[in-house]
Amino acid sequence: MSRRALVLAAALVLTIVPHSLRAQDRSDELERLREQIERSRERVGAHEADERALLEQLEEVDRSLQSVVRERREAREVVATARARLADLEPRLERAKATLATTQRALSARAVALYRGGEIGPLRVLFSAGSLADLLARASALRVLVRHDAALVARHGEERDRLAALQAESRAALAERERADAELTRVAARLEAERAGKGTILARVREDRTTERRLLLELEQAAQALEETIRTLGARSARESSGVAGSGFAGRQGRLRRPVAAAVAAAFGRVVDPEFQTATMRNGVDFAATAGTPVATVAPGVVRFAGWFRGYGRIVIVDHGDGFHTVSGHLDEIHVTVDDPVEEGQSLGTVGETGSLGGPSLYFELRRDGRPVDPERWLAGG
Repeated sequence: MSRRALVLAAALVLTIVPHSLRAQDRSDELERLREQIERSRERVGAHEADERALLEQLEEVDRSLQSVVRERREAREVVATARARLADLEPRLERAKATLATTQRALSARAVALYRGGEIGPLRVLFSAGSLADLLARASALRVLVRHDAALVARHGEERDRLAALQAESRAALAERERADAELTRVAARLEAERAGKGTILARVREDRTTERRLLLELEQAAQALEETIRTLGARSARESSGVAGSGFAGRQGRLRRPVAAAVAAAFGRVVDPEFQTATMRNGVDFAATAGTPVATVAPGVVRFAGWFRGYGRIVIVDHGDGFHTVSGHLDEIHVTVDDPVEEGQSLGTVGETGSLGGPSLYFELRRDGRPVDPERWLAGG
């Protein structure tokens, strides 16, 4: 290659390499920008999660808890069924073993007798007969004995097969029980994790006064939403002229059936925060009832709402006529649907902790024309 050609080649290389390096630099810069954007998005997402309404977070946990509790209930039923099946099989298995053992002993005795008689034993019996009648009688007895031996062998086979089938069924039942026990353990662990999640949120509320005030505001807004809902339901009832089987409710003050057999843990009325001296209004009462306790309607009426309501968990609102409504909140199960007529004492559901900030309880309100009144003045024994 000539000197001129070498110079031209070197110049070309010097021109291309910086261009390639600049392209790589731009690619690296773009990658850094993408990473920064992704980190920014993650921070925004985390911020939005922190800013989500506390009641919304609690409701999500409660819904998840409901699902896990339902799974645990189903797992317990499977375990109970598997254990009952195994308990039923065990005595049958023992009886089958005893029966087979008895048959085996009888079969062994016949085998010993046949061995002692030898191969020509039956022939000796026949040919030692003293007469034709004796020969026929001995032949008939031998036929009976052969049929008995054949039946004994067949019975032994059937009993052996029955025992094998029971043993296989017992092994399957045991495996099912072990599987169900393992599933129950797994679901119980999930339930504890979900409850811990709710506890973490509530602990954050207690530790952070700003968060506590924020939750208080959300609860007040939830109470206003419930009040508006009841007003709307009352207006709808009036328009539909539904003839609720609860007329005369106003005359039952002090005689209403109690919704649960439990003491009131938190009374109706004004509540003052001991530290901030802020006053709030509790529009109902909390009954210290255990989870799963049946919740009864206090008087005849019609179900106007049954489902989730933010701040109160799962609730049932019953229209009793005369402008009266009752609200039962924090329910676990709900046993009624909207527009169901209900009689006094009928089950609306069971006590739970949905929407509750302090564990299982029944939140109960009585509203007259949409305004809260003290339920204890209306309930028998209140």
